[in-house]
Amino acid sequence: MKRLVILTGAGMSAESGIRTFRDSGGLWEEYRVEEVATPEAWHRNPDLVQRFYNERRRQLEKAQPNEGHKGLAALEKDFDVNIVTQNVDDLHERAGSTKVLHLHGMLTQARSSNNPGQIIEIGYRDIQNGEKAPDGSMLRPHIVWFGEAVPAMEEAAEICSCADLFAVIGTSLVVYPAAGLIHYVPLMTQVCLVDPNPVTLSSSHIVKAFREGASKGVTLLAEWLKSR
Repeated sequence: MKRLVILTGAGMSAESGIRTFRDSGGLWEEYRVEEVATPEAWHRNPDLVQRFYNERRRQLEKAQPNEGHKGLAALEKDFDVNIVTQNVDDLHERAGSTKVLHLHGMLTQARSSNNPGQIIEIGYRDIQNGEKAPDGSMLRPHIVWFGEAVPAMEEAAEICSCADLFAVIGTSLVVYPAAGLIHYVPLMTQVCLVDPNPVTLSSSHIVKAFREGASKGVTLLAEWLKSR
């Protein structure tokens, strides 16, 4: 069974009503990144940061996996599917995907402010102001903020280096370090792109592009993969 590795970004979940950050009407038009998504913001105004992620968590609870999420889960019947996602939602898991690596953390988890490895499941509930982790430190969202290391990068690079097929869905490949994962994919591995917008690949891979959103694009991708 061929190993299919899929890198997903914000466009994967946009059809589920999860607002993206960089597109027109995105979250960064309401919030400055420096206010809610950096370690400095957390130290300066933890109440604002908690409120921002509590709102995201409530939004996620109401969202449902779209046909794209479900289509990727269905591919596990024919491929050894590994998903590496930049998204912090749990829609891949709720759709039925069984091997999902979250590069940037998860909204449904929280962690100690002092110990990044002390992670607890919180589901969709709010984190209360002043709530403490088991070690007594402030409980913070389990989100990798700008300026923080991405602990899962080494594992993600290893997964990508073993890909027989590689697909990129809903990400422009401009945000590092995740965008650099393409360079770990073997050069002879077929790369597929699913995005309604043009995506520039900084590599010499053979590319098959589907200029569609996640739901229709994954349907076309699955048909093409199974026909090969």
